Amino acid sequence: MVHEHEELASVPLERVDAVVIHGNVDVSSALVRELLWRSVPLLWASGRGRLVGWAASAASPNGGTRSLQHVAAAFGRVDIAREMVAAKIGNQATLLRRHGSARAAVERLRGLSREAQQAESVEHLYGLEGEAGSRYFAEFGGLLSARVRADEDLTFAARTRRPAHDPVNAALNFAYGLMVADGVRSVVSCGLDPHAGFLHSSKRNKPALALDLIEEFRSPVADSVVLGAFNNGELHATDFSMVLGNCRLREGGRRALIAGYERRMATSFRHPLFDYQVTWRRALEVQARQVLGVLDGSQPRYVGVRIR
Repeated sequence: MVHEHEELASVPLERVDAVVIHGNVDVSSALVRELLWRSVPLLWASGRGRLVGWAASAASPNGGTRSLQHVAAAFGRVDIAREMVAAKIGNQATLLRRHGSARAAVERLRGLSREAQQAESVEHLYGLEGEAGSRYFAEFGGLLSARVRADEDLTFAARTRRPAHDPVNAALNFAYGLMVADGVRSVVSCGLDPHAGFLHSSKRNKPALALDLIEEFRSPVADSVVLGAFNNGELHATDFSMVLGNCRLREGGRRALIAGYERRMATSFRHPLFDYQVTWRRALEVQARQVLGVLDGSQPRYVGVRIR
């Protein structure tokens, strides 16, 4: 890695699982070709974290299962979708409980998670997920430290997507963008198509399966990283800029969030189904391979990752 003729870092290619490029950065064609030869995906993201596109090797495994994936995406697999949503809502409840949020909110989220496990349609899951998100983010501002809440420039009132209207939402959008890139990498690595999902619609020309996959990881990874960055003083109001009502991360803020995200993704925990230690990044790929197993018949059912 070189900047203005100065070498910033050097990493053996054997240790590279993927390359994620943020902002206006050039990559040599020789490097692109070598990475594709090694089946290492490249992903390009905007400076605000939004995934723009990716490149992957033409030599992709599991072509037959990929055909089954498209059939399943067209006709629906509510069994996979319900487990993803149930795990997501359960993890939202656990994050609130860990931070001492109102018991009523936590219990309602746990009830919604149980309901999601019995949902008979994706439309029903949308309704449960929507209510859960509303209740969760109504409590989210209270998870910020008293110091952060006292800063008028860091006020968080409600979840807004793109464009973000405040620093907390801008940080959440950026962290979710990092997760989407990791989700695409995990899906591509096991030979599935990121665009054919079971919860998110493939009609919107977005990486639906990657978006499905990261749902259960949003609270324990992305939300935890954002909360930690603000509460530990790694992010300040000066790390953001406001242009025409649109809040954006400055370079220092992006660096702080990426560092926090990488630390979190390298943290290990015991996988609830397979009962062995995995990092959060490895867990994403394990979940993608669970989807692969359900589609090819080698896995009886999909089981989401739930934190305690």
